Amino acid sequence: MELRHLTYFIAVAEERHFTRAAQRVHVAQSGLSTAIRTLERELGAELFIRNTRSVELTDAGRALLAEARHTVGAAEAARDAVAAVQGVVTGRLAIGTLQCLGALNVSALLTRFHRAHPGVEIRLRQSGSTELLGLVHGGDLDAAFVSVPFVEQPGITLRPLSAEPLLLACAPDHPLAAERQIGVLDLKDETFVDFHPGWITRDLTDRVLAAACIERRVALEANDVHFLLDLVAGGLGVALVPESFRHKQTTARFVPLPDDVPRWELAVATPAGRRLSAAARAFLSDPALTP
Repeated sequence: MELRHLTYFIAVAEERHFTRAAQRVHVAQSGLSTAIRTLERELGAELFIRNTRSVELTDAGRALLAEARHTVGAAEAARDAVAAVQGVVTGRLAIGTLQCLGALNVSALLTRFHRAHPGVEIRLRQSGSTELLGLVHGGDLDAAFVSVPFVEQPGITLRPLSAEPLLLACAPDHPLAAERQIGVLDLKDETFVDFHPGWITRDLTDRVLAAACIERRVALEANDVHFLLDLVAGGLGVALVPESFRHKQTTARFVPLPDDVPRWELAVATPAGRRLSAAARAFLSDPALTP
């Protein structure tokens, strides 16, 4: 069993597509397909269910994936150790992030890292915190910038980075827009705009309102910060958002809540119990990620 074949297998498993996987590992698709068939013959089992649009892992493929990642990761760690002695960082860095992080400029972080370590291939995934945490746990991401979840995340280490108060976002002509501060109970009859279920920012709003015995109605759901604020500014509903949202280009108004309302917390998530690659360690050593 060749390490190269395991690398190809991981690429197909993650991309769910042979053409994209071949592009990712810089090999002809025919060569990648041949390597996968060779691996299947060696193991005596089919690893993928193939159809015209995508491929899915079989039970045997899912069993192999974790071990393949471990094996390839160990080989990469060995290369990293030698490269570190020579003062060179190579390999791949896979980072996940939320949208519009007020306390952190992810594009600036990646730009600095790329200039310092041009030999590292950078991959970026933008999504909600729940999905990003799953990708870190599964080994698809080296690290991710996420909202701190309310329940313990087995297999995940969270390093806190910042905490922001929640603000009410509303239309300029909303009755609460001119207030210096509002209480949570002032929101009992409001219609809300929010992110999709499963986003930790939405979970935080649910908890804040539930603590005040408010059963809210979410009429509009968005997965984009700017679109959410546009809906709010248009008077279609209100939202509870982190303080950094007030600096976006929007006509929405922002009103503070009491100091005892839970804050929105940002953290960097990494896999627990697994040694980070040299690229990941170099990225996470950036001074901007030191609390």
